[in-house]
Amino acid sequence: MFWEDDSLMNKINVCVLFGGVSSEHEVSLVSATTIVKSIDKDKYNIHKIGITKTGEWRYFDDEADKMVEFDKNADNYKKAIISPDREDGGILVFDNDGIKKIGIDVAIPAMHGKNGEDGTIQGLLELANIPCVGPGVIGSSMCMDKCIAKILFKEAGIPQADWVVVRVDAKGNYDKSSLDEIEQKLGYPCFIKPSNAGSSVGISKAENREELEKGIEAAAPHDRKILVEEAVNAREVESAVMGNLNPVCAPVIGEIVPAAEFYDYDAKYKDDNSKLLMPAPVDEETADKIREYAVKAYKICECRGLSRVDFFVDKVTGEIKLNEINTLPGFTSISMYPKLWEKSGLAITNLIDKLIEYAMED
Repeated sequence: MFWEDDSLMNKINVCVLFGGVSSEHEVSLVSATTIVKSIDKDKYNIHKIGITKTGEWRYFDDEADKMVEFDKNADNYKKAIISPDREDGGILVFDNDGIKKIGIDVAIPAMHGKNGEDGTIQGLLELANIPCVGPGVIGSSMCMDKCIAKILFKEAGIPQADWVVVRVDAKGNYDKSSLDEIEQKLGYPCFIKPSNAGSSVGISKAENREELEKGIEAAAPHDRKILVEEAVNAREVESAVMGNLNPVCAPVIGEIVPAAEFYDYDAKYKDDNSKLLMPAPVDEETADKIREYAVKAYKICECRGLSRVDFFVDKVTGEIKLNEINTLPGFTSISMYPKLWEKSGLAITNLIDKLIEYAMED
């Protein structure tokens, strides 16, 4: 049996995707909860698909507050997929009575990290001809790969920390001569990061060769390409950019004061002692330059819809260095992206409206 859901036709049908096979799975559940609670229910019909840590897709037809417990109850929800067949036009829900088809006008992938922020889910939505909030395949994949993004930043003439790339095989082996190159080019301390990961997953700081080797070993399970970057004695400053061909940066710039030595995963999501300063205590000339660089980086990386662009500001010299672009920034209660727009006068409900508009016009 096959039928189409043609009820509630007067509103825009939105599909919020959350979870996923990613080290940032739990953060996604919280971001999706915030989005579903904040979206204007008078304008949109909200459909939700949760993806488990092992890759099963489920149609989540429960209350938003229960999204954070999705994994415990995933088997209670019906199997569902986004069909790549454009004739289907959206979600296929499988149950004992057959297949239910739900038309979707736009999708919000509230997903972070691999399989959500790297262009893969965007590719599926492109096949299905469903507009997607956030950058498309190219922008997502380039920004997810920190090493590729740094090449583009260099091409654009945007200052950034110096770096070395270390490639590892499936067993974690790598060319040990890379250690000599790192010591000669960057020195200590230095930071080790998986090239394709977000939310500061797998990041460590090395003060000597032993710690450098341990850091590479710790990053290897997350990616076969590892970025080793010079340490910068800096404040961590973030900006929020929105738009398509003519993007704008939020007037308010924010600063992270991490609870830990640096803003790792725990400091970002688990430690309430990390602080967000909005506006960041920087002079107007520095803020203007950050906004200029943010838009420039956004454009050269083919971003669309939204991105958070992160910077370092040297504590002594005030020099600005671009850190990275996050194409699907968090929407948790402590996430900088929606808070910067809120401080700039755009409430989260209106922000979601704008992001949906950008997706549907692009």
